[in-house]
Amino acid sequence: MVSFWRFIKSTKDALRGLRVVFKNEQNFRIQILVGLLVVILAFMFPLKIWEIILLILLLVQVLVMELLNTALEYFTDLLKPRLHHYVSLIKDIMAAAVLLTALGSAVIGLIIFLPHFIKLFG
Repeated sequence: MVSFWRFIKSTKDALRGLRVVFKNEQNFRIQILVGLLVVILAFMFPLKIWEIILLILLLVQVLVMELLNTALEYFTDLLKPRLHHYVSLIKDIMAAAVLLTALGSAVIGLIIFLPHFIKLFG
């Protein structure tokens, strides 16, 4: 059976995790700001519904990747004394995953928004 109070507790735990990452990770805060700008632009320009959905999915994907990166960094820091060489590599690989996700999202965002900016300023 589904427990309402268990759901409330897990939601509180998740929100605490978001708060920790927001407070401690500058990149997450920057990504939130960029995401807010994208959402504002998405409603300023006459985008198709699928473009808005795609932009929101990409925004969520970047934020989730940053959350995973942060969680893995915290976890690998626990292992640092024993596996120092691999810890650095794991952190670099996760940072690369976030970077690729963000760059891919930025390219898709440019493809969607560029015609509207050209029309606006052209």
